[in-house]
Order: sequence, then structure tokens, then C-alpha cells
Amino acid sequence: MAPDTDFPKIEDETLKLRWSARVSLTSRILAVNIFALAMLAGGFFYLDSYRSRLIDSRLHAAVREAGFMAEALSTATPAARPALALRLADRSGARLRVYGADGALQLDSWRLAPPNYILRDPDEEAWQRHVARFMDRAIDFVVGADQPPPFHEPARDTADAWPLLREARQQQRIAAGLSRAPDSTPMITAASPLAAGGGLVVTANERAITRTVRAERFRLGVVLALIILVSVLLSLFLARTIVRPLRRLARAAVRVRLGRAREVVVPRLPSRRDEIGLLARAVSDMSQALRQRIDATEAFAADVTHELKNPLASLRSAADTLASVRDPDAQTQLLAIVQDDIRRLDRLITDIAEAARADAQLSRAKFEPIDLGQHLEKLIRNWEARQPDSGVRVAFARPRIGVAVVMGEPSRLVRVFENLLDNAVSFSPPGGVVRVLATQVDGDVVVRVEDEGPGVPAAQRDEIFRRFHSLRPEGEGFGRHSGLGLAIARTIVEAHDGTISAEDRTDGMAGASFVIRLPAVGAPQP
Repeated sequence: MAPDTDFPKIEDETLKLRWSARVSLTSRILAVNIFALAMLAGGFFYLDSYRSRLIDSRLHAAVREAGFMAEALSTATPAARPALALRLADRSGARLRVYGADGALQLDSWRLAPPNYILRDPDEEAWQRHVARFMDRAIDFVVGADQPPPFHEPARDTADAWPLLREARQQQRIAAGLSRAPDSTPMITAASPLAAGGGLVVTANERAITRTVRAERFRLGVVLALIILVSVLLSLFLARTIVRPLRRLARAAVRVRLGRAREVVVPRLPSRRDEIGLLARAVSDMSQALRQRIDATEAFAADVTHELKNPLASLRSAADTLASVRDPDAQTQLLAIVQDDIRRLDRLITDIAEAARADAQLSRAKFEPIDLGQHLEKLIRNWEARQPDSGVRVAFARPRIGVAVVMGEPSRLVRVFENLLDNAVSFSPPGGVVRVLATQVDGDVVVRVEDEGPGVPAAQRDEIFRRFHSLRPEGEGFGRHSGLGLAIARTIVEAHDGTISAEDRTDGMAGASFVIRLPAVGAPQP
């Protein structure tokens, strides 16, 4: 079935792009892949929740430890408390402060032994630590993490200087809180009331939490960086395999549009079996067809010029001579020549216009199912009514209804058979018979137009379908045919995915047989 060649003038809505219409294909490929990786980067949110769970776990542990320490110190004698406090501080890694009922500091583990943690000054650390803290702050900002208050040692170390201890003594329960050391590491503070009325304050620098989170973040960052690198490389490879050939095809199409079709070599990409390869070969075939059409147009223009010059030259010569001739017989002869040249010019111009319109009109035509049997019967009936005294009889074997159905444009196919019928009648002798047969063979509708003329020599069976090539019977009037009828017929038939050829008659008798083959409706298409 022939395709519908009536192309829409409005862009297909399904092919339109909205917001991404101005974004290059390479950028879109990269954006899609990077977006998928951005989803993986959400692992940093998981690390923030992981850190929160670590801190919550350490706060609960600090509450339990402070409770055990307070109970142990409450039951110990005043003389044994310093040694007990040192052991507890050594095992927990924390600093212990014991305050009396009056709020005065009675015991400090750092005064009994060297400090078991150090609050580092950020200004004195190496640049790597500054980079690490900057990354911590950046990620905390991205994930929206809450910042704990800074940790400050009290200027006057008393029980009232610790809000947590005041809260614990008032509510008679253990209280714990989180603060931030100068180097942004977590500080855990726990306070517990003592049985004698005093209080216990335990502070610990949980640098291990920061180190754990940074280590996990580093591993996740390395994995993410590797995945981003691989994804970008694969995206660039994909963009290269898609965008690069598309750009070459686009440049070639632009050069063809600018009228440089002969200079352009459109890459066919024979090694590619994907859609890009199909597109490349389609564009290459299209450019070759365009070149052939340009060549045909140039040749047609040259042939038209040549064919028009002959009758014009004859007409000019007759007109110039007619002005100086006084002999009536000579004038009559010259007027006959003028009339013949005018008829030839009229025939040429009509057929040239028909040939020029054939391709353009067929490219916009919508094909429909037509029964060639009915159209041929009507055509022959009209022809016999117009030419009752032609001396030639037309015999038509009417096929069954539905046998000779093809997809096509009715008026154009009728024009083909008109040309063939006129051609067959002109070559038939007086009293001859022109036979028209239509049938279906192997999925094709085959139409034969046979005459009883001299036939077509084998060497000229291809030449007769060329424009302005004329092989006319002897004695035919000058200028009656332009040599375009068979060329127009071939153009129309090939536009319907069919073929036309000149052959010998199938019955072995003298004469020519013009055979047209068109795909039948319902037959498998190549």
C-alpha cells in the first residue's frame, strides 16, 4: 500500500519539547545522569541521622555512667573519693567534678591527674583540620543540622555555674546535654545530684564521633566521586555516539539546503545498526534522490529549451519569409507550416506543463483504493464515443470486481492509460485491434495494452520512456506528439510503486505490448 504523502504543516505535538527545547542533547544526557547521582548523594542525609543516633546513644550512656559514678562516690568515704574519682575518670575518659552542698568545688579529676582530653584551639591546627571543619559546616548547612551551643568552662567553678547541675538538683534526676567544643567536636555533659546534697558534673569530649562520621563521609565521598566520574565518562561517550553523527548529518543537510548537494558527502554509517545509522542512511538516500532530481530538472530544462527552439526557429523563418512572398500558393504553404508549428508548440507546452506538475502533485496526493477494471471500462467507453471513426477497435477483458484494486490517485492513473491507449491506436493499422487486459499475478495488478503495429525494437524499449524521445509511425502528421506521453506515464506509475515496460506480445503476433505492474491492495509490501 502506498504511503500517505500529504505531510502536515504543523509540528507533531508528541514531538514537541517544552522547557528543554533550547538545551543541547549533550547537556540533557549529562543532566539526566547527574540527577540520578544526586539521588545517591542523599547518603549525606543518612550520615547526619547516623551522627544523631551516635550522639543520642552517647547521651544515654553518659546518663547511666553519671548515675553509677554518683552512687559510687556517695557511698565512698571522703578519704577514698579521690582515688575512686581517678579510676572512674580513667575508665570513662571524662573529667569529673564533685561539688559540696554549699556549691563549692570539692574534687576535680584534672587536679589529681593530667587531663584525659584536650580542648584544641582551631587557630593552632593544620590547614587540613580547617578544610575538614569547613566541609562539616557545609554539609550541616545542606542537611539542615541543628548546631549545639558552644561549650565554655565556667569562669568561677561552682555548682551554680552549671545549669545542668542546677536542673538535676532541683528535679532530683540525672540531666545530660550536648554542646560544641572550640574545634566543633561534640561535648557531652552529665550532671547528677549526690546523696549528701552536693552534685557531680561529668564532661567528655566525644572526638570519636566526629572521626567516625568523617571516616564514613570520606568513604561515601570516594564512592560517589568514582560513580560521578564513570557516569560522566559514560554520558560523554553516549553523547559522542549520538550527538557527533547528528551534528555531521545536520551540517550536511545545511550544505544541501544551501545548494551544495554535489559537494556534500553524507555519512551513511554502515557499521551502525541503530536509529542513528538508519537516519544517516535515510538522509544519504534523500540527498542522492535530491541530486538525481536536480540533475533531472536541469536535463529537463535543457531538453525543453532544445525542443522549443526547433518549432520557434521554423515559425520565425516562415513568418519572415511570408512577409516577402507574393505567390498565393507559397503563402498558403507557409501558413500551413506556421499552423503546424503553432500546433506543435501548443502540444509541447501542454505536455511540458503536465510533466512538470506530475512529480509535485503526486508528492502531495493521498492515495485511495481504486478498481482499475471500472476505470478502464469507463475510459474505453469515453474514448470510443469521442473517436467513432478511428478505424481501430479496442477490446477489453473486464476483470472480476475486486481483482484489480490498487492504491492510487484515480485521475493520474487514468492519464497513464489514456497515453498508452492513444499510443497504441496511433501505431495500429486501419481495422486493427487494441487489446487491454487487467488481472492479478503474484500480488500485483498487471495491465497490458497491446497493439498490432510494428512493435518496439529491443534496443529502444528503455529509450522510449525518456523525455522528448519520439518513435512515431510513418506518415503521421508533424508535431502531433511531443515525446512526453510515455515519460509522464512512467513518472506516474513509479510514484505508485509500480513499473512500466515495453515487451513483445504474449501471443507471438506482431505488435507492441506495454505492461504496467502495480501493487494490489492487501498484497505484502516490501
